[in-house]
Amino acid sequence: MSAASQDVATRNGIFARALIYAVLILFAVYYLLPLYVMVVNSLKPLDEIRQGNMLALPQQWTIAPWLSAWSTAQIGVSPTGLKPYFLNSVMMVVPAVALSTILGALNGYVLTKWRFKGDNIVFGLMLLACFIPFQIVLIPSARILGLTGLAGTITGLVLIHAIYGLGFTTLFFRNYYEAFPTELIRAAQIDGAGFFQIFRRILLPSSGPIIVVTVIWQFTNIWNDFLFGSSFSGFNSIPLTVALNNLVNSSTGVKEYNVHFAGAILAALPTLIVYIVSGRYFVRGLMAGAVKG
Repeated sequence: MSAASQDVATRNGIFARALIYAVLILFAVYYLLPLYVMVVNSLKPLDEIRQGNMLALPQQWTIAPWLSAWSTAQIGVSPTGLKPYFLNSVMMVVPAVALSTILGALNGYVLTKWRFKGDNIVFGLMLLACFIPFQIVLIPSARILGLTGLAGTITGLVLIHAIYGLGFTTLFFRNYYEAFPTELIRAAQIDGAGFFQIFRRILLPSSGPIIVVTVIWQFTNIWNDFLFGSSFSGFNSIPLTVALNNLVNSSTGVKEYNVHFAGAILAALPTLIVYIVSGRYFVRGLMAGAVKG
């Protein structure tokens, strides 16, 4: 190949790469535009928003909408803000994620290293739970929560989310443990190690990548859930997503759009932080499971 041909090929490669990056940047800007509008208008006084230019930067910067959304905005009949409902979501998400992750790890362990007759049928039934729509389980779940006295409580929401997410967590851990060397388990059994001792000392230390995947998956689904929260929560156990909906719909007279934007960002902030901090580990966990599988 001549020098001129090499120069043409190099220029074409540079042009193609520049075009790809330009298209990606364009899509990124288009995707992030709603977030920009929310952030910018949450820092404006309401009078500026009424002027109509929602893309403009604030002329007068203020955090008053954030403070109002957090602690003084009127939700329902009282000016409580989102703070107590944020705490409700934390108290719901943390134990539900922990419980479903631990049970999913145990299920994956049993279904791969302690095989029994009909284990594939059990796994298939649990996998079927991943495809059951939320709406189908509302009435049976409400009945069970009523019989157990957990209706309208945070404990009831924890139970519902942990059970509904168990199919997904079992799937993640089962696929991850499937390629784990069974010889290590057999050697530990010969040395006298029991069921939980093997699980705690051999499997769990090597399960970091899939634990990260499971925690992020469950945290995102449970934190962003609205249907279960609106169906099974009581007055003192309303999660943040339901409270945000009540905040937007309970405004009378003048709509405080800046407060609504601030509240929406506050509701989305935990999942955003989780993905910013742990996003690369999420991808690594998925790749590790894919390679081992």
